[in-house]
Amino acid sequence: MESGDKTYIWQASDWPEWRYDLAVLAQPLADVSRAQGVLMGRLADVGMALRDQASLSALTDDVIKTSEIEGEQLNVESVRSSIARRLGVDIGALAPVDRHVEGVVDMVLDATSRSSGPLTPDRLFGWHAALFPTGHSGLVRIKVGGWRDDATGAMQVVSGPPVRQRVHFEAPPADRLASETERFIDWANSASNEPPLIKAALAHLWFVTLHPFDDGNGRIARAIGDLFLARADGSPQRFYSLSAQIQRERKAYYDILERTQKRSLDVTEWLAWFLDTLHRAVDHSHHTLDTVLARTQLWQRWTTPGSATLNQRQVKVLHRLLDGFEGKLTSSKWAAIARCSPDTALRDITELLARGVLRKSDAGGRSTSYELNDSPR
Repeated sequence: MESGDKTYIWQASDWPEWRYDLAVLAQPLADVSRAQGVLMGRLADVGMALRDQASLSALTDDVIKTSEIEGEQLNVESVRSSIARRLGVDIGALAPVDRHVEGVVDMVLDATSRSSGPLTPDRLFGWHAALFPTGHSGLVRIKVGGWRDDATGAMQVVSGPPVRQRVHFEAPPADRLASETERFIDWANSASNEPPLIKAALAHLWFVTLHPFDDGNGRIARAIGDLFLARADGSPQRFYSLSAQIQRERKAYYDILERTQKRSLDVTEWLAWFLDTLHRAVDHSHHTLDTVLARTQLWQRWTTPGSATLNQRQVKVLHRLLDGFEGKLTSSKWAAIARCSPDTALRDITELLARGVLRKSDAGGRSTSYELNDSPR
């Protein structure tokens, strides 16, 4: 971008006076509000234990997918264990958790369970420090727990190889961040006339446009959006994941962001996309709830009174299968997951075959493989 060009919305003379056509958004707002009501009505009919399991599943999805959007793969079992321990939900044996997983979980849970608390620079700095506990993004040292200083150049969102990089967006210069973030935070903490879901969408867009950190801006923007969604729901428990839906529509997400950040301050298109995507996230949560109910029925069947108790190895591997185990489960994979000998793995499997929990897979291959006899998936 050449000096003097006005390519991005933050360069507009009326920035950040957001405009939108509420008449266009009235139907999407009504539709997503109705979908949220249907979901909450369904959840009201299940017990607290199932609500906790549904919330655990949604939060796990949120942590995993908000990282996947940025190309980071977190261990599902570790994330689930970290959240379960914090929520006090019993999932059997807990997996080891590293500090990077703990950091993302810290941010997501703080945003949703403490949504009524004010958004402050210190709170955002804490989230940022939690995301980058080593002070590095990959192998690159970054400024952690403070606004970027642009010491290495303008903050740009780019793609492609270094010789042919495409600039999708350039953020406001660092010397404007003090005033820009103060204005954003004042708006975030003040009462306003925007419908709560509209405010969640604007908060996400506004923060990611400022891009005030060296890295982690997308994840923090989505956490801010979740904070405002939790405020709109009036509940610290989460039963749907917007980040998971954004990951499923990742290309459309980046496309709409780029278009919006290069246009006028009329952001009706962005808000419509956000509301429609949120609606799909809420609809998808019914599948999550179905899975939780099916899992519960399976565990109840596997642990009927008078039946032999499942050992910790069996519980661990069965949880892996229920979480969506990829590939074929063989006795050698069982041994690796459960960290036991091949003979012990075979005994565990044989017991579950006899109880009808597992069955031999019909799929061919050189090794015998196994699958759940009744899978909720």
